[in-house]
Amino acid sequence: MEKLEHKIAVKDLTLIFGKNKAAAIKLLNQGKSKAEILEKTNCTVGVNKASFEIKTGEVFVIMGLSGSGKSTLLRCINRLIEPTSGTVWVNGDNITKESNDELLETRRTEMSMVFQKFALLPHRSILENAAFGLEIRGEEKEERHKKAQEALETVGLKGFENQKPNQLSGGMQQRVGLARALANNPEVLLMDEAFSALDPLIKSDMQDELLELQEKLQKTIVFITHDLDEAIKLGDRIAIMKDGVIEQIGTAEDIIRNPASDYVKAFVEKVDRKTIVTAESLMFTKPTVVQLGKDGPEGILRKMRANGTNVLPVVDKIKGFQGFVWLPEVIKAVKQKADSIDDFITTQVPSVYKHYTVEDMLPLISDTKTPIAVVDEDTNRLKGIVAQASLIIEATRFDKDEIADLKEQAMDQ
Repeated sequence: MEKLEHKIAVKDLTLIFGKNKAAAIKLLNQGKSKAEILEKTNCTVGVNKASFEIKTGEVFVIMGLSGSGKSTLLRCINRLIEPTSGTVWVNGDNITKESNDELLETRRTEMSMVFQKFALLPHRSILENAAFGLEIRGEEKEERHKKAQEALETVGLKGFENQKPNQLSGGMQQRVGLARALANNPEVLLMDEAFSALDPLIKSDMQDELLELQEKLQKTIVFITHDLDEAIKLGDRIAIMKDGVIEQIGTAEDIIRNPASDYVKAFVEKVDRKTIVTAESLMFTKPTVVQLGKDGPEGILRKMRANGTNVLPVVDKIKGFQGFVWLPEVIKAVKQKADSIDDFITTQVPSVYKHYTVEDMLPLISDTKTPIAVVDEDTNRLKGIVAQASLIIEATRFDKDEIADLKEQAMDQ
């Protein structure tokens, strides 16, 4: 069976709470706000024409403040709440048109949910709790206990099978909830503020464990949170909601560097950009280069004059990035009438991969004047160049004029 690129597709999904839904939809189509619709129809807009696609194996985080509609949207995806209009596709099937029996089968086989409240059965053992979904599905005791045991081992609870929920810590209870979801072997995992009730240290540990599990299992995960730091840590992409509307969807870096609205800008303004912005987004992707075996000193000098620069990266056709060559060294090579630039290259220079963050790169510029080369992990081929000024701007949020003033001050000292 061909693997779908998008596991979930949502189109114009809308949810209206209240009796006068038709009037509310009409006002919604006219562009009226949530507050205006409530005033005129006594209806509340829970979700307002949400449209997005979630890739197979992606951790898609939906976040927003209380009342933003994020948990409501999640419940519309598996039809725990019936949407007023719009469609939800899972594995290419339109589940908004499925019968109750078909929907029940979809929930049993394709989607599992992990709630903020652990929802464990207090008088049942940990093994029985983990196997509960399989029991509801009608699987034989031996088979469901085998699957539940495997799930408990996956989340690190081997040895706790016979204990009761009240004998476990909050973090361990949440692992049981996760094991119960995983025991069904779902393709899609829906997690509604799953870690928000946990203490900060336990919460951080659970986030780390979820990321480790995802490395192994590659599930499609829809994760709900009100915590931006959690969203950034977990999400491949993030959707930010306000008043039932999705304000922006993108990677953490997309959202932080290019907020789509004042609301999103205010939401992310306190985020430490150094830990998010990467070399890939800062690099100049088409730098003029010196090619070993092809460019001689005179030709390199012309390239520098044409580009108004005093330093160029050096690449080899086979070995990739080799270092940088500076103008004084090129002039020296010309005066010596050298045939090649090989002996004039500065090779002890920093290079990084495209996923390196500003925080990763800053220590590399402390002892050098050179830009930072961004290279391919496998071939060492040059992908781009990150200027030191770009790093400083991102690290300090100074603009270019302020950077120039700082450089002048440094030269005067």
